[in-house]
Amino acid sequence: MNNSTANKKIAIVHDWLVIYGGAEKVLENILDLYPNADLYSLIDRVPSSQRVFLRGKKVRTSILQRLPAIEKYYRYLMPVLPIIIEQFDLSAYDIIISSSYCVSKGVLTGPNQLHISYCHSPIRYAWDQYHYYIQHFKKLPIVGVLMRFVFHYVRIWDVVSSNSVDTYIATSRFVSSRIEKYYRRSSIVVPPPVDLSTFTLSEIREDYYVCISRFVPFKRLDIAVKAFAEMPSKRLLMIGDGPDMNYLKAMSAINIEFIGFQNPQTVHHYLSRARALIFPSEEDFGIVPLEAQASGTPVIAFGKGGILDTVVPYPSQLENPTGVFFNSQDHLSLIEAVNNFERNIQHFDSVAIANHARLFSVENFKSRFNKVLQQLL
Repeated sequence: MNNSTANKKIAIVHDWLVIYGGAEKVLENILDLYPNADLYSLIDRVPSSQRVFLRGKKVRTSILQRLPAIEKYYRYLMPVLPIIIEQFDLSAYDIIISSSYCVSKGVLTGPNQLHISYCHSPIRYAWDQYHYYIQHFKKLPIVGVLMRFVFHYVRIWDVVSSNSVDTYIATSRFVSSRIEKYYRRSSIVVPPPVDLSTFTLSEIREDYYVCISRFVPFKRLDIAVKAFAEMPSKRLLMIGDGPDMNYLKAMSAINIEFIGFQNPQTVHHYLSRARALIFPSEEDFGIVPLEAQASGTPVIAFGKGGILDTVVPYPSQLENPTGVFFNSQDHLSLIEAVNNFERNIQHFDSVAIANHARLFSVENFKSRFNKVLQQLL
């Protein structure tokens, strides 16, 4: 830790701790930077097998922690989450770092406290994903009307609470533009880290594509399943779990295999041997595509969002390509991209792809993040 923060009391606030995902990998590195900081989260239900990233810290939680099986329905409590996050008393701290993609940036802070928010995204289902989520309530019109009021209230609170942040750090240029759009605030872009030490290049490439994600609606995994259902000669492995599992299996085909949630070592194994990663969602950043590239594996992705910061699309005159984009978020466009990739597969060099991923190393992230904090102090 830099000397300028050695005598400062630091609180780190994360929305919720349920699994070891992309946002939690960022949190892990922030905890490494400031090991004496206290950690707060609305709930902590991380399985014992995934808790290493918490570095043995006691997590200070909200009243939600007392509710049985809260990890199964906490997202449905969105109307009260802004109120609950405001109940954390952080008045004893000099520096507050919020790791936020929902409500943690709304913690209450005073004029003599420095609040830095590492913004993974403004609340997507209240803003640009609003109409997509509302469609899911078509069969429940009363619930749909209620959710319209809820999201309206959340948007108002989101803008008002954005004023408590002194400095925003965005994961990508895409998130930076959304922060400016919704909050009218500028931000500093510091891409999330990828632990390159856990990835190796494999001399073996097997004849399958891989899709790794949480099975939730906005990930648009239905695009991948529909596309490969129409390409029976191509094998697709679906790695992950979530509420959309049965929905996706219902539209699946014999060439698509669902293998559930896997530990990091197994995920790395499948990534390093795949022909390419399929990434159909519009992400704020997207760590999985970088993990694929760190394994020397090309990425076939929807060409919007944070992916524009991390993948060099084919053809490229300036750099070695690391992937292929499809420009319409539908399965036909993905089919075309897969075929385009296979026609030009000779242009993708695994060593060059892995070298590109080094730009997003843990060391670079920590250096950039800490530099921002030191400059603010």
